[in-house]
Amino acid sequence: MRVGLGYDVHRLVEGRKLIIGGVEINHDKGLLGHSDADVLIHAIMDSILGALALGDIGKHFPDNDEKFKGANSMKLLEFVYHLMDEKGYKIGNIDSTIIAQSPKMAPHIFSMRENIAKILNTDIENINVKATTEEKLGFTGKKEGISSQSICMLIRK
Repeated sequence: MRVGLGYDVHRLVEGRKLIIGGVEINHDKGLLGHSDADVLIHAIMDSILGALALGDIGKHFPDNDEKFKGANSMKLLEFVYHLMDEKGYKIGNIDSTIIAQSPKMAPHIFSMRENIAKILNTDIENINVKATTEEKLGFTGKKEGISSQSICMLIRK
C-alpha cells in the first residue's frame, strides 16, 4: 500500500472555460493554465504520482512544453494511470476536495466521480470528490482562484 498527497491551484480569468473533474461548468470565468487547468485532476494526478514516488505533474507535463498547451487533463490522467498500472498498482481510494467560493460544485460532483473512475479503471465507490468554500477568506474566498487537494491510496494488484 502506498499513499500520496496532491495540491493544485489556478487563477480565475475571463475568456477561459471552467473545466473541473473533466466537466465543463457554466461560469463567467475559467481557470488559467498551460493545459485546460483542471485543478481537481491536477491534484489527483499529483497524489498518484506522489504515491508512486514519480515526482509531480510539472516533471511529466512541463508548462514550457508546447505539446501540453491546452491539453485535456483527462488525457494526462490517462497517462498517469498507465504509469500506475505499469508499476503494478491500482487505486485503493481517492479523497479529494475542491476549494471554491463559486460556482457551486454539488450539481457536478457525480459526473466528476464518474469521469475519474472511468479513466482510472476503478469503481466509482473508490473516488470521493467534495467541495467547500473558504467563507470569503483568501484568494479562493475572494473568487480570484480555485484550489484542490487530493489524497490517494494505491494497492498492489
